[in-house]
Amino acid sequence: MSTEPLRSAGPLIVDRSVHTVELVPHRIAGLLAPAVDRVFRAGMLAGRDGGGAELSQRYGGVAATGFLVDLRTRLAAPGGTVDGPGFAAITRYGDPLVSRRIVDKQVAYGMLHRHPNGGLSATERGAAFLTELYQVHAEVTEELWAGQDERVLRLVAALGRVLAYALVLADEEGDQTGSAFTALAPPYEPDGTGSGVLLLNRLGTLRYHRADAHAAAWTAAGHTASSIAALPPGPERFAIELETDRRAAGPYAALGADERLTMLADLAALPG
Repeated sequence: MSTEPLRSAGPLIVDRSVHTVELVPHRIAGLLAPAVDRVFRAGMLAGRDGGGAELSQRYGGVAATGFLVDLRTRLAAPGGTVDGPGFAAITRYGDPLVSRRIVDKQVAYGMLHRHPNGGLSATERGAAFLTELYQVHAEVTEELWAGQDERVLRLVAALGRVLAYALVLADEEGDQTGSAFTALAPPYEPDGTGSGVLLLNRLGTLRYHRADAHAAAWTAAGHTASSIAALPPGPERFAIELETDRRAAGPYAALGADERLTMLADLAALPG
């Protein structure tokens, strides 16, 4: 999944009279994007190398499990379903025909069930894979972020508030058909889920919120998924990135300025 994260967000606003740095929501949205990506990717890579790849092979390999991993925060939940428009948003940077063929294979492997309306859910075998995947992620994140308990718990709490407010905002905006974020949020968090898994999955869900914001920004600028992917750095790209920040900023209003700065610092300090 490509979320086209922002890499440039402009200067911080410094209030020298009180020696503090104010990270207003649209600034923090841009600054956090690469930090969120780094920590999330580190956790997922650790999961793959720490048992996830072997687990996938036991169930048929990537051809059988690929989308289950991407959609785990919804499909791991009992009765969890990703609807057709949500799946299209999640896979917006890929070829729809290729995505359909991949789903066809995973249906044939007995891992996914495709509903008549185009929605996807996990089969019993798919759900068993996801249960084991959550266990793998628990083990590897505990090792990856060992000694970082306080920081991880602080991030989990902050991300919980950000995601909850993002859902409130989405509800207020009305029809969210075609939203990758609302297709997968809130992430499934069964009782006993370890803090490392909570952090990993909340970061992953937040990335989809930014992905939607980015898609809205480049759509408003007259681009398609293929044309934005080919757009080189320059004034037009920078303007779209700034608009992405603006559209992604809303949920960060759930945090105070100091909490936003702490969140950025905590992500920067995590190994990975």
